[in-house]
Amino acid sequence: MEVITLKSIHYQDVKKIFEEGIATKNATFTTEAPEWEEWDAQHIPICRFVAIENNKVIGWIALLPFSNVPAYKGVAEISIYIAKEARNKGVGKKLMEALIPEAESNFIWMLHAKIFPENIASIALHKHVGFRVVGVFEQIGQLDNQWRNVVLMERRSQIVGL
Repeated sequence: MEVITLKSIHYQDVKKIFEEGIATKNATFTTEAPEWEEWDAQHIPICRFVAIENNKVIGWIALLPFSNVPAYKGVAEISIYIAKEARNKGVGKKLMEALIPEAESNFIWMLHAKIFPENIASIALHKHVGFRVVGVFEQIGQLDNQWRNVVLMERRSQIVGL
């Protein structure tokens, strides 16, 4: 498996993997994957990666801005999705290992994640790479007319000066 920069040519595979995550009902409140232009506009232009095995995209990771307030410039939300057939095989760890140093080299000092508590694998992955639980938003949103909680996690840079 190799991890490379995500480009528009990868997006149809990225979209398919995103749709697989949406279908689980435990990955996102999003109910429909956007087209490339919208996805591209939503995500920070740096720190976008895909994992490729046998010439096939099997996972992706990217960052969303936390806020447009200048004080939060070094804070970003992480988005990571793994293809159904590639889950629990270390793909998420490889993507995180590519993203975290790249984020830090671009002065992103804090990464945060919002994860459904039922998504035990995602919570475990985030903890494995240094995220910690900082709280829970209770009944923050509805998916299929059911109120859902979201676990809040953060990872602060270990680089002195950030």
